[in-house]
Amino acid sequence: MPFGQIEAIAHNGLRLAYERQTGARPTFVWCGGFKSDMTGTKAQALAEWARTRGQGFVRFDYSGHGQSDGAFTEGTIGAWTDDTLAILDQVTEGPLVLVGSSMGGWISLLAGRARPKRVAGLLLIAPAADFTERLMWASFPQEVKREIEETGRWERPSAYDPEPYVITRQLIEDGRRHLLMDAPIPCTGPVRILQGGLDPDVPAAHAEALAKLIQSPDLRFDLILDGDHRLSRPEDIDRLISVANELADKLAP
Repeated sequence: MPFGQIEAIAHNGLRLAYERQTGARPTFVWCGGFKSDMTGTKAQALAEWARTRGQGFVRFDYSGHGQSDGAFTEGTIGAWTDDTLAILDQVTEGPLVLVGSSMGGWISLLAGRARPKRVAGLLLIAPAADFTERLMWASFPQEVKREIEETGRWERPSAYDPEPYVITRQLIEDGRRHLLMDAPIPCTGPVRILQGGLDPDVPAAHAEALAKLIQSPDLRFDLILDGDHRLSRPEDIDRLISVANELADKLAP
């Protein structure tokens, strides 16, 4: 699948890389996952969908991810949300649908709260809202918590990367300043959630609890019983594209 021309904006002294497809509104914006980038299977499929349909689409890399500048270990939820808002403000126009995968689901909700007049809809895939606290810290053994608190970091083995994910004290502490799941989450536009029933990273119960907090007049939660965390099988991609088509039609001017 061809990859388009990479552009960049300057933000907080760093270069944030993005790819933009101009087209019909609303513009769809891909918000990727933790230590992921904009060349992943789902992002590529949506980029091709946008080209074929003539839909506006933007995908980008957070600082410390992919083709953007910065060190991953210096990143936090707040910083990556700030990156997202910079892309929304400087690269896009008009109404938006944020497509958030895993951590990107949390960031999409935060960005929607920060830009409620711009974000017309949300498409969340295995949304890992509050994951630093509810899915990481709450499950860490005491010795891991102690290592993070005393040394400032812990190298967590990853099922998706041969290199471990470095979990920093800064990531955990900053995450606590951006928690969403302790109160209702207002959303004025349609919200679609795709969740795998066999997801080992974001349990279905976590996504279901999040869905119950989202106050949208048009919310649908799709549980894919045999789906994993990535939801990147051909049938998962077909479902993703179907939902994107639905939201594009629903929110067309």
